[in-house]
Amino acid sequence: MQTFQETVDYLQERVGSFVPEFGIILGTGLGALVNDIVVYETVPYEDIPFFPVSTVESHSGKLIFGELGDRKVVVMQGRFHYYEGYTMEQVVYPVRVMKVLGIQKLFVSNAAGGLNPDFSTSDLMVITDHINLQPQNPLIGRNNDELGPRFPDMSEVYEESMIQQAKQIGLEQEMKLQFGVYVSVPGPMLETRAEYRYLTLIGADAVGMSTVPEVIAARHMGIPCFAVSVITDLCTPEKLKKVILLDILEAAAKAEPQMTFLIRELIAAQPKEV
Repeated sequence: MQTFQETVDYLQERVGSFVPEFGIILGTGLGALVNDIVVYETVPYEDIPFFPVSTVESHSGKLIFGELGDRKVVVMQGRFHYYEGYTMEQVVYPVRVMKVLGIQKLFVSNAAGGLNPDFSTSDLMVITDHINLQPQNPLIGRNNDELGPRFPDMSEVYEESMIQQAKQIGLEQEMKLQFGVYVSVPGPMLETRAEYRYLTLIGADAVGMSTVPEVIAARHMGIPCFAVSVITDLCTPEKLKKVILLDILEAAAKAEPQMTFLIRELIAAQPKEV
């Protein structure tokens, strides 16, 4: 916990008495949510002690403290991936720090490939469960009992009440929402046709290279989680085509207003602590 505390001490010096209620992790091409935030403080990752630094061009690398509506949030504008060469401990380090800073719930977004044949490009998929195919796990090694138990339960990884709230928001706003299972793979290459068939066979609806490590770390610490994928490319045999980063960013940008609205409304709907 010593490095956590040094990181937290630095951040608390920057933000004073500001205590975030919610943590938000923004994925590839999904950084515009910060435009809806009344920003209190912006801290570049490279300034934060022991923090990794984003190496992916579509991740800006800033920790933003502010208010979304009337709720206090800390936002990761850019995340870390195992394929960047970081250890899993480094990948989930910001989530650990956000917990120590005081967050009560975690909201995560990502860009993902659609495995479900009913999905279309720029659909939003609320994640109901996940499959972890990452080669490492952030909980491997000696357990820190101050953070959480040795064998955390994962029978309800994504908070059912928030999934139902998202469903209600979608109905009220006539917003098209998909629901499904997200599989996390190491990357950074996209999958082969055979691998897409395999991932579909084991029960995945969307595939990406992030989210699951952070959520595992959050659940280890008892933080309720909500996650949503933007479907940026289609991976079924009849729809599969070569994908470039620009296509992924364009698909994410098209879906971003609805994703932003969904997260904003979900956060507003969370009960306030007395």
